[in-house]
Amino acid sequence: MTSSIARLVVQSFKKHELDFAEGEGLSPRECEVLDHLSKGYLYKEIADRMGVSYSTVRTHIERIYCKLHVQSRSQAVARYFGRESL
Repeated sequence: MTSSIARLVVQSFKKHELDFAEGEGLSPRECEVLDHLSKGYLYKEIADRMGVSYSTVRTHIERIYCKLHVQSRSQAVARYFGRESL
């Protein structure tokens, strides 16, 4: 894959993240947490990467679940990638 094609792919994902955040009412920080969730990180790992406490990550995740009307990590990630449910 050429660098210009790779750049277009990355830009496409970034646009999806912005569209998703605006459409779902998620804050930029909540989007960041959801992005880490989608990559498979544990809550503690997310907290370490973001420089926040474990409880702050849990609060963000509770709000994400509420805003997305989901009840699990897999449902939230599926919504993030554009599928309604698994």
